[in-house]
Amino acid sequence: MARTTTQRGNGGKSRQRAAAALSRPRVTADPAPTRTDTKLYQTKNDLPEDRRVEVIVLLNQRLAEAIDLQTQCKQAHWNVKGPAFIGLHKLFDDINEDVENYVDLIAERIVQLGGVAEGTIGAAEQRSKLPDYPMGISTGAEHVAALSDALGAFGRVARIAIAEMDELEDSGSADMLTEISRGLDKWLWFVEAHQQG
Repeated sequence: MARTTTQRGNGGKSRQRAAAALSRPRVTADPAPTRTDTKLYQTKNDLPEDRRVEVIVLLNQRLAEAIDLQTQCKQAHWNVKGPAFIGLHKLFDDINEDVENYVDLIAERIVQLGGVAEGTIGAAEQRSKLPDYPMGISTGAEHVAALSDALGAFGRVARIAIAEMDELEDSGSADMLTEISRGLDKWLWFVEAHQQG
């Protein structure tokens, strides 16, 4: 099925280039925080400060993508049409509820480590490397295809983040991301089942 390409208002990449974009950072006027400008609050958490700073930067990236994914779930939920409407409308909302919990888990983990959760729409827009959600689609098949792209992309970056947390010896964050990855795999299965058979 042919998919409509869209671009973000800030001149983002088309959906066809989204896969390639996942492997390289976006170029923006106001880059994401780096190790040197990440603010830390005092905490008795015994993860070394330099590692906490790295974890916080990485988790803020995942937070942006989780927020982006959540908005994409709602976009599908609100706009799906066709004979499978009621089932897909409910499915997309159920996925959104879990993704909303993932957003909260990631943000609270950042704060637990003494960081600042940067969860604004502006931060998500600037940092997310998920494929752009196509505007103007309506059929169940189109929304299933678009949301499965987003779920698959987020699952990929979650697994990359698990390896990063293991390298930084932050088993708490790795465990949280493993839980999120398992949940995403389940929802991807539910969505992709509509394309199979």
